[in-house]
Amino acid sequence: MRTVLFMMAAMAVIGLAVWAYQENYRTQKTIVETEELQRQIGEARARLAVLKAEWAYLNRPERLRDLAEINYDDLQLLPLRPNQFGKIDQVAYPPSDLEIDLSGAVDVSSQEAYP
Repeated sequence: MRTVLFMMAAMAVIGLAVWAYQENYRTQKTIVETEELQRQIGEARARLAVLKAEWAYLNRPERLRDLAEINYDDLQLLPLRPNQFGKIDQVAYPPSDLEIDLSGAVDVSSQEAYP
């Protein structure tokens, strides 16, 4: 009887050792995958920073103004005239007694314009 108990205890210890061994390797694999994802996230953020800088560089007002002047004839641009703008009395405002449901509205006044 004692021998059976010792054999069962030994089998339980071996089973737990195998389980712990497998869990250890699964954990190490997950850590490596997490580190790889963190590296990829860092690279993506660096690329995004470069793209934002390039966008800001390409959208400089003086550069766009020069491009518009260079391509003035090709784009068939016309100078702005005062009569192309509307007057404030031409704006159709909603009636003042109109109730607007703002329960689903989102306040964007504190959000960044370009995230």
